Amino acid sequence: ALRKESPTLPIHVHTHDTAGTGVATMLAAAKAGADVVDCAIDGLSGMTSQPSMGAIIGATAGTALDTGISLSNIEGLNEYWEQVRHLYAPFESGQLAGSADVYRNEIPGGQYTNLLFQSRQLGLEGSWSQVKKAYAQANVLLGDVIKVTPSSKVVGDLANFMVVNSLTPEEITANAANLDFPQSVVQYLRGEIGIPLGGFPEPLRTQVLKGQDSIVGRPGASLPPFDFEGARVHLEARFKNNVITDEDVVSHALYPTVFDDFQNHRMKYGNVSLIPTHAFLHSLELGETVHFTDNLGRDCEVKMLGSTAALPATG
Repeated sequence: ALRKESPTLPIHVHTHDTAGTGVATMLAAAKAGADVVDCAIDGLSGMTSQPSMGAIIGATAGTALDTGISLSNIEGLNEYWEQVRHLYAPFESGQLAGSADVYRNEIPGGQYTNLLFQSRQLGLEGSWSQVKKAYAQANVLLGDVIKVTPSSKVVGDLANFMVVNSLTPEEITANAANLDFPQSVVQYLRGEIGIPLGGFPEPLRTQVLKGQDSIVGRPGASLPPFDFEGARVHLEARFKNNVITDEDVVSHALYPTVFDDFQNHRMKYGNVSLIPTHAFLHSLELGETVHFTDNLGRDCEVKMLGSTAALPATG
């Protein structure tokens, strides 16, 4: 229908494979006239990532949708990224298989593992099924939101809040004026990320805001201009030993706390991105040597000669 209505409009389809149906979805989208479909190299595909590139290439080979790419051409890429993924294994979510319950809770693939991690941080590791159920309930409470970053995070924050405090949707509605909601929920109801399709849920919005002013119209329209030069001067004074680039200024404007943490880490430890990934993430084995170039362009060799027992905590 979309292709018929807009015959010249480029259509680019993006999805995640959380439910395990991503390849079928992309094949159907291509057959229906999509110009571009997103996928991921096999070693990084599946589950909350994108559907398998190899599967799409193989399934369309010799058909009208043939990609013109040979499976043998991506074997080397796949082997490389499988090795990279192994290095970053400590950061895997622990998810071992897809989850078709996203058809019920509507958690976006890009948020699924993030929400799982956040729930664990809150001590809810054994309550994941409750969090997913609360996510669907929170979505309804907030007005059945179109869930993309950052609106999906608002729904997730409310879901965690409900589970942590053992609150039902009915209790949220009845006691909204007396609850201390997550900041993201308050910001959403103030209109800081825009007006949702269908408007804000009432009387929940009024009760949560407790008289706070709300934003009328598009948030960006009333946002004061950002002083990029002023920010650069501030950052140069604060981080004296670092050259502040345009990218740094934009990073600070968008994510001030994250940028400060990054710069403070770099000031304390230097540019650790120069250290080989396996050595940085896993430390060296006894007798192991690594080579890298330091911040001043010098070739360095570091060898693990030994280690001592940890000193007892003091103070």
